Amino acid sequence: MIDWNLIAGQIATVAFDIVYFGAIIGTIIVIVLDNRNPVKTIAWILILMFLPVVGLVFYFFFGRSQRRERIIGKKLYSRLMKKSMAEYMAQGSCRLPLHYSRLISLFRNANQAFPFDGNRVLVYTEGLSMLQALLRELQKATQHIHMEFYIFEDDAIGRLVRDVLIDKARSGVEVRVLYDDVGCWHVPNRFFDQMREAGIEVRSFLKVRFPLFTSKVNYRNHRKIVVIDGRVGFVGGMNLAERYMRGVAWGIWRDTHLLLEGKAVHGLQTAFLLDWYFVDRTLITSARYFPKIDCVGSALAQIVTSEPVGPWREIMQGLCMALMGARKYFYMQTPYFLPTESVLVAMRTAALAGVDVRLMIPMRADSRLTHLASSSYLADVLQAGVKVYFYKKGFLHSKLMVSDDELSTVGSTNIDFRSFEHNFEVNAFVYDVETALQMREIFLQDQRDCVQVFLKNWVKRPWHRKAAESVVRLFSPVL
Repeated sequence: MIDWNLIAGQIATVAFDIVYFGAIIGTIIVIVLDNRNPVKTIAWILILMFLPVVGLVFYFFFGRSQRRERIIGKKLYSRLMKKSMAEYMAQGSCRLPLHYSRLISLFRNANQAFPFDGNRVLVYTEGLSMLQALLRELQKATQHIHMEFYIFEDDAIGRLVRDVLIDKARSGVEVRVLYDDVGCWHVPNRFFDQMREAGIEVRSFLKVRFPLFTSKVNYRNHRKIVVIDGRVGFVGGMNLAERYMRGVAWGIWRDTHLLLEGKAVHGLQTAFLLDWYFVDRTLITSARYFPKIDCVGSALAQIVTSEPVGPWREIMQGLCMALMGARKYFYMQTPYFLPTESVLVAMRTAALAGVDVRLMIPMRADSRLTHLASSSYLADVLQAGVKVYFYKKGFLHSKLMVSDDELSTVGSTNIDFRSFEHNFEVNAFVYDVETALQMREIFLQDQRDCVQVFLKNWVKRPWHRKAAESVVRLFSPVL
């Protein structure tokens, strides 16, 4: 007697296998034909081969590469930049440091990031001091407040800032808030609705309504920008959440943030207004958002952005050029160290040429996978003479770099594939001796709370740890 149920089950199994393996093969073909970085291509192929079903879902979330022109058309992007940069370009010329003229030209040509002098720079290394400064400047606002954060938490800190914004909006100040939809996934709508009810314009960046049916989850706005009356701005690595003040279970939360006052704030304003147009389709170019500003300090600064738009990786390219141009030292802090090949080559080349290259990462991170992947790259740089330090006082979230007592940069960019290729990021590049010396001292002070990693000891770590690092490293381009 024929068992039709058994036959039907076998047919269904064969049909599923055909569809599934067809999807796998088809996806691999799409990845190969996309002409990506070979390392990323191999990483995705390995994921699809060794993580059945999960690999396809993971690729659907994070792997699909939309053409950048489909996100923001290049012509539209250029037109917006020209309009919003009109006031920027009308400013007077300034004297550029000779040694960094090529780096400044790179940012100007690839990113339309214009250098301006006469800025005042204040550095904050603690969440509480940054919050106090932010609240103080927000209270001074008389015309407009533009605020953009990856995370705007519904906790004591987030509610405190929200209430100040509501008070300012009710007093007649224009307030616009932009938050990342994925970074604030768990924040209840009511938190932002209360701002909207007070007259604040609030938008989410690349809202992900149906995560399983969109690759927008892969392109996140990681920027932290505040602009007040077009004259004072904040940029750096801190979000609005209690943990940036309270720390983590194993120690403090060590981060770096800047307050900028001066003409460089126009760069932050431009970055915000471009992001605002992207989500709201409202083009804001009024001159009152770009007021004429007199010199208030001595620092020359550029606001450099990077995003999955256009052919360049501006911040990554600038980092490589700065490393290759370093003469004496180059100090770097990052919570995640998953460098692209070009950054890795630049670090090793500089160290081999006799430059004192130092890398500081947390001894314990907030993500075990990324920390394992980060560890897998350390032998590569240690062999070239890079000095590596593990910060042991807590979680190091700082994205600070300083070189040769003249160049320093702070922003939202991590040294990893995601920041360089997928996220919307922003960094302030400051060309100023006083600021660089302060940054250098901050790094050296943090170094006192570190343990240095030596190659002879690092290679002796357990084999199973090395194996785990090597496996996770295969997926570092997609972490």
